[in-house]
Amino acid sequence: MTDTSRFAADTAMGAVTLNVADLDAMTRYYRDAIGLDVLDASGPRVVLGRADAANRPVVILVHTPELRHAGPREAGLFHTAIVFDTKAALAAAVYSVAQKHPGTFTGSSDHYVSNAFYFDDPEGNGVELYWDRDRSEWSWVHGTIEMGTVYLDPNRFLAENLSEEGMASPLPGDARVGHIHLSVGDIAQARAFYVDRLGFDETIAIPGQALFVSAGGYHHHMAMNVWNSRGAGRRQPTLGLGRVDIEVPDADSLGELGERLAHFGVESRDDGRTVELDDPWANRILVTVPGRG
Repeated sequence: MTDTSRFAADTAMGAVTLNVADLDAMTRYYRDAIGLDVLDASGPRVVLGRADAANRPVVILVHTPELRHAGPREAGLFHTAIVFDTKAALAAAVYSVAQKHPGTFTGSSDHYVSNAFYFDDPEGNGVELYWDRDRSEWSWVHGTIEMGTVYLDPNRFLAENLSEEGMASPLPGDARVGHIHLSVGDIAQARAFYVDRLGFDETIAIPGQALFVSAGGYHHHMAMNVWNSRGAGRRQPTLGLGRVDIEVPDADSLGELGERLAHFGVESRDDGRTVELDDPWANRILVTVPGRG
């Protein structure tokens, strides 16, 4: 029997929308440095992703120069995490960003489940570029996935995985939003919303500091922390995070979400094709069925 209190196992992340001050500079970063394709550029909005059969959006940039930058202790985006399908593609993207935007690298880690490299984009939004180990290599203990933060030598990683082709330009292949990490005001409140109401499963909790959640046994589709934002209240419109998209597999899953939200009294906007809502910090979330949004 299907558990209608949880997201379906094949739920995934969709695009992240960023409000940006300099549309041209931000487009160049995600296109030329990270290696995404421009799928659409109409007026104040640029959609970047992979121009394959699916034309999957990864990052949507919306030109909103009238907005202010978010303060360092406000809720909002911690980082957008883009997952690559091969180590070679990740190495090419990391090399490209490091060459075109020196000084923006902020760290790298072996998380046991993944290899990850961290940067800041030109407007200060956190970006993680990563590759997942096969799920058969992940370890779970009593419902909690084992993840750590072990130093990953970026030069050694590039020496072992960067090809001549990858040095010339980012490599084709699958790249998508693997997870979104948010800054929030309170972890207990985040769990009540993202696990109890929205329907993710908790995969890791660092009490009072961070929460990691997913659907279908992934290590995490979303994370929330209070490292810079403890006690933060609801956001006002700012540059940075505009919206987080979540993709559910079918109309039934979307309908079940609407019923859950109604049951818990969570205000949402449901037009039969999408469900849009805000989390407790006014981070906007759009849930859709691919091809119907």
